[in-house]
Amino acid sequence: MQTQNNIKTLAQTRSNNNTNKTFIQAMLDPNAEYGGLYTFCDIKPLVNLENLYALSYNKMCEKIFTHLGIDIPSNFLESALKSFETFRTKEIAPLVEIEKNLYSLELYHGPTYAFKDMALQPFSALLSAIALQRNERYLILSATSGDTGPATLSGFANRENIKAICIYPQGGTSDVQRLQMTTQDAKNLKVYGIKGDFDLAQSTLKSLLKSESFRDLVAKKGYALSAANSVNIARIAFQIVYYFIIGRELAKKNLHEFSVIVPSGNFGNALGAFFAKKMGLPITKICIASNPNDILTQFFTTGVYDIRNKELKLSYSPAMDILKSSNIERLLFAYFGAERTKECMQSLDETQYFRLNTDELSLLQDIFEARSFSDDECLQGIKMAFEKGYVLDPHTSNAYLFAQYCKEKLSIDTPQVIISTAHFAKFAKVVCKALCDLDENALKDLSDKEALDRIFMRLKECNIAQNGLQIDSSILDLFNKKEIHTQTYNAKDLEDSILSWL
Repeated sequence: MQTQNNIKTLAQTRSNNNTNKTFIQAMLDPNAEYGGLYTFCDIKPLVNLENLYALSYNKMCEKIFTHLGIDIPSNFLESALKSFETFRTKEIAPLVEIEKNLYSLELYHGPTYAFKDMALQPFSALLSAIALQRNERYLILSATSGDTGPATLSGFANRENIKAICIYPQGGTSDVQRLQMTTQDAKNLKVYGIKGDFDLAQSTLKSLLKSESFRDLVAKKGYALSAANSVNIARIAFQIVYYFIIGRELAKKNLHEFSVIVPSGNFGNALGAFFAKKMGLPITKICIASNPNDILTQFFTTGVYDIRNKELKLSYSPAMDILKSSNIERLLFAYFGAERTKECMQSLDETQYFRLNTDELSLLQDIFEARSFSDDECLQGIKMAFEKGYVLDPHTSNAYLFAQYCKEKLSIDTPQVIISTAHFAKFAKVVCKALCDLDENALKDLSDKEALDRIFMRLKECNIAQNGLQIDSSILDLFNKKEIHTQTYNAKDLEDSILSWL
């Protein structure tokens, strides 16, 4: 919906009611009616992509936000985007050619070595600046399967007027991911390792956001409530931008159409690609690469979202160990509107199941395709890419395998771009297992630091000098830092614990 000065209000995924909420209002309070989400609607194609491609990354972001009718004062956005100056590469998100017609968009060059920095670094700076301007204090909730947590904590550490918490599944992340959270010593941060999996962590976060009594108690302590997960539309907005880097870089090679292959769990990254396509980016297919938790593959293949008899499996790609993908809801709204989305999501909430009809599934399959890969296949993907001189993390390995399938089985010879979501150092033991042929017993006895040492020895032996492979002290120092947030919690006890901490 349009308001004055090209500022648009956002839609709600489960309601046709007009709330007149702008982007900033939804960022500060992401709680929509009937447990739904705020989202973009009526996205129009950009008139001239060539003009956009001529811009720097930051200017490109400003242009895209203006096109979407996002109401951020230009000085605030410019300041937030300066957070990219902390990244380890000038390009921010370099596009690297692995082999003919296969590219990798590297999104892991931020401070926590994962793609979540691409959104959470500017997001945290922006929200903090707005809180200061309004003289308001915010409690930021986040739940993580491994990467959102470190990026949230890094972004909000020592920010004025902000306290941030992170909920993660104890034992459900890599050692480096855990240490990036549990060693945080900023006084405005708190980390909660819970008994359970990411779906429990995420449902706990959503319950806290929806709870009027919790919101009231937080307000009595002087804080408003927001979230850093992709339930917050601001996260998705920043994730749209980097897909246009692909278009720009391939256009330089006179390549004007391409598919993207996204390793996906919560579907936020893939949703960014979908919105970019709606804005005119010439993406031919959005391919979803799943791990053994294959719910997205099931959904895009059959139209059935059924988690009634599924148990979450701990895999070699833990950030994708998710069964209830939040951002599928925004995709349903984009295709079928609020009424149908509400019907599907309420069915999923109440019965753990919903089904699309044949026509609805056909519409999705015009753009989306999905495949899942086992842990053994994941290891094989890491090996295959290494033999070609490129090092993958386990999540991106699933995308690489999908690309090889498309090339070999489907004879696809148009450009494919895998979305590289993390630096291998965050998952050193799995990568070491793949490259050094370790059995499970040897792997258990190996520390992450020892695994990193062995990987770098293999890189040296094979004379692989891929840009961005080296790691700095922010990773290496983790192994010597004291873990501060070590307590294990029951999810049902978090509300009282958070209120006590505030």
